[in-house]
Amino acid sequence: MAGITNPGFRRLCREQGAGFYVCEMITSRGLVEKNPLTLRMIAFDADEHPRSMQLYGVDPVAMRTAASMVAERDLADHIDLNFGCPVPKVTRRGGGAALPFKRRLFERIVRAAVEGAAGRPVTVKMRIGIDDDHLTYLDAGRVAVDAGASAVALHARTAAQRYSGTADWSAIARLREHVPSHVPVLGNGDIFSAQDALDMVARTGCDGVVVGRGCLGRPWLFGDLEAAFAGRPLPEPPNLGQVAATLRRHAVLLCEHMGDHKGIRDVRKHIAWYLKGFPVGPELRRSLGMVASIGELDDLLGTLDPDEPFPADADGPRGRQGSPGRVVLPEHWLDDSEDDTVPFSAEVENSGG
Repeated sequence: MAGITNPGFRRLCREQGAGFYVCEMITSRGLVEKNPLTLRMIAFDADEHPRSMQLYGVDPVAMRTAASMVAERDLADHIDLNFGCPVPKVTRRGGGAALPFKRRLFERIVRAAVEGAAGRPVTVKMRIGIDDDHLTYLDAGRVAVDAGASAVALHARTAAQRYSGTADWSAIARLREHVPSHVPVLGNGDIFSAQDALDMVARTGCDGVVVGRGCLGRPWLFGDLEAAFAGRPLPEPPNLGQVAATLRRHAVLLCEHMGDHKGIRDVRKHIAWYLKGFPVGPELRRSLGMVASIGELDDLLGTLDPDEPFPADADGPRGRQGSPGRVVLPEHWLDDSEDDTVPFSAEVENSGG
């Protein structure tokens, strides 16, 4: 969710319903070195609580220092360690979903974060494994808990799957059985509706769900989830006028956070997600995808039929899916799972994707 879960989008989601909203993924090295982009990415609204920082790292020393900075400077209330990212620029350095294969290095990193955080909760998000021949999640769950993680979250795909195919929720159930009952296990993968979340909890016994792509162009999903878990009827799906108003609110919040020029450019990538399934012609979609100001956005949104009902087929997968592929790893990465050597030149400067 890099480039998505900035302060503007998190505020919009908080306005829709209760939840726990995590910032974009940043590197521990970027935080330690006070990289200007990293420091901008860890911004939180004054009324945003709890403040949750998502860290990625492959060096236990850098991770400990970064977690200590979070605690000593009160930068966040919670640290989430991302070992789920499958993108090549991260896995080729041994990070993200590649790292739990190295059990000892993985344990050192989690323990360093827990010790550096000085009592602030540290959670771990991971995938099933690198590929079907290198599944790591059961060992990783045990190691993370032994190292002090407060909770573990599992995206029920391998890194090789990326975002394709179907998440294997049965793996979440196995992890729930494997991890001590007092440690929450959260499920992730293919949560595109409130019913999906209820089904995952019922089928796996997990303690909660993690939402990623399911909220793209659909921040009201969190209001649906809040109602579903409370046993209340779900709100009526928004009509096109309400969707347009939410899109405009999103644009305004991005402009407030990034400045008018960057904010309006950033909202363009969200427009297709918001309008998915609605009968909006290609010319209007093209114009919206090139919008250059809030005023121009207002003019274009004003041409929509506000009473158009939410399309029945708009639920379901959104965002990147792609196809499965070989995971790019450091040379000889799979030779020894007990090797805890930090990969050479492993840390990237800021967001991992």
